[in-house]
Amino acid sequence: MTGTVIRRAVEADVAAVAALLADDGIGAGRESADDLAPYLAAFATVDADPSELLVVAERDGAVVGTLQLSLLPGLSRRGALRAQIEGVRVAGTAQGAGLGETLLRWAVDEARRSGCALVQLTSDARRTEAHRFYQRLGFEASHLGYKLSL
Repeated sequence: MTGTVIRRAVEADVAAVAALLADDGIGAGRESADDLAPYLAAFATVDADPSELLVVAERDGAVVGTLQLSLLPGLSRRGALRAQIEGVRVAGTAQGAGLGETLLRWAVDEARRSGCALVQLTSDARRTEAHRFYQRLGFEASHLGYKLSL
């Protein structure tokens, strides 16, 4: 996507990322960009971990997208390294212009460069449009996921 830069997030991006996370019907119920303290603390942890990468997509000096890529070592799949994509968000003003696809393809390429054998992601069951988008990019709905809030 011309004019868009995907780069590692810095602390100054945290407010914009929190706003993206809160800017939809599902996120609005669990996120709040009004209090940045928990986001800043989480950012410090993520940023210090070499297995974690929070990126932003920036256009004309504004953050218009984000995702987190986590590298997960494990014994399954013959000790394969896996990549987990989380927190994919694109600003409403940037949707429909290919930015989501650019972000996901960037993440897949980064996982490949890191030696991952598999890229996985989860998506809220209510995000049916996102499911079609992920499938169009080659992701398979292969598992049923479960969560337990603590």
